[in-house]
Amino acid sequence: MNIPQELKYTKDHEWVKIDGNVATIGVTDFAQGELGDIVYVEVETVGETMEREEVFGTVEAVKTVSDLFLPLAGEIIEFNESLEDTPEKVNTDPYGDGWMVKIQISDEDEIAGLMSPEEYKELIGG
Repeated sequence: MNIPQELKYTKDHEWVKIDGNVATIGVTDFAQGELGDIVYVEVETVGETMEREEVFGTVEAVKTVSDLFLPLAGEIIEFNESLEDTPEKVNTDPYGDGWMVKIQISDEDEIAGLMSPEEYKELIGG
């Protein structure tokens, strides 16, 4: 199981890369494996300011549709539009080209509530 050490994680199987006051968010390798082949990613919340754990979009796989929960409060400033044509990037490169959104963090104190790689590995039974 691939769990990059430089990232933070959530109980909802999302990863967060912090760069100053911008966070890049995607789903983990574990999540994409559980979902199966991803066929569609929908995010229509760009420009909106949202609270932590609000639904910011959905990911559709062959067998299921899952909500995507925002791990930190902030304004969604960018959606990875390449996922519109190639949603399978979430499966093939979940921590790279398969990223989903970038947000402007509105409460940096919430970062402390994210999981470390070790805590996430324990959550998924690694």
